[in-house]
Amino acid sequence: MESIINQSHPYVPRDLNLPDFIPGVLSQSTIVGVYGSCSLFVVSLIWIVSGRFPKISKIDRLLMCWWAFTGLTHIILEGYFAFSPQFYTEKTACYLAEVWKEYSKGDSRYAGRDAGIVTVEGITAVLEGPASLLTVYAIAKKTSYRYILQIAISLGHLYGTAVYFITSYLEGDNFAASTYYYYAYYVFANSFWVWIPTLIVIRSWKKICAAFQTESKDEKSKTC
Repeated sequence: MESIINQSHPYVPRDLNLPDFIPGVLSQSTIVGVYGSCSLFVVSLIWIVSGRFPKISKIDRLLMCWWAFTGLTHIILEGYFAFSPQFYTEKTACYLAEVWKEYSKGDSRYAGRDAGIVTVEGITAVLEGPASLLTVYAIAKKTSYRYILQIAISLGHLYGTAVYFITSYLEGDNFAASTYYYYAYYVFANSFWVWIPTLIVIRSWKKICAAFQTESKDEKSKTC
C-alpha cells in the first residue's frame, strides 16, 4: 500500500518517496498566467516610476525592471519553497505551493527536498532577493556602488545556476517527468538567470573600467 501511495505523484523517479502527496489543483495555464501577469505588473510599474527619475538611460530602466522582478521572485517564490518543506502536501489551492508542485515536474529534486537545492534556494531568497531590490534603489539614485553590486549579485546567480545544472548532471540528469517539462521548466525557465546576469557582469565591468580610466586621466592631467 505504501508503495502505491508513494508512486501516485507525477514525478520522476517514480519511486520518489513523497508521503501524503496531494496533486495540484491549478492548471499549468493558470499558474503561468498568474506569474506572467504579476511579473508584467511589476515590470510595468518600475518602468513607469523609473521614468520620473532624471537622466536615467533606458538600459538602466530595464535593469531596474529586471532587478525588481528577480528580487521579488527570489523572496516570494523561492523563499516560500525554502521554508515550506511540506508544500507537496498542501490541500488547498495555495498558489505558491501549486507553483512548486508544477515546477517539480521539470525537476523532482524540489519535491524531494534535495539538500543542495534547498541550500541554494534558501541563500538566494535570503541574500540575493533583498540585494536585488537594493540594486533598484542603487540604480535610481546612481550610487557609487551600483555596478559592483550588480556584478556581485549576478555572479551569485551564475554560481547558483552552475551548481544547479552541474549537480543534476552528476546525479544522472533524470528528474523531469517528460521532455516537454525538461526543456520548458528546467532549461528555458532557468536560462534567464544565465544569459541576463552574464550581460550585466560584462556591462558593469566595462562601466567600472571606464570610470577608473577617466579618473586616471584626470590625475595625469593634474600632475602635468
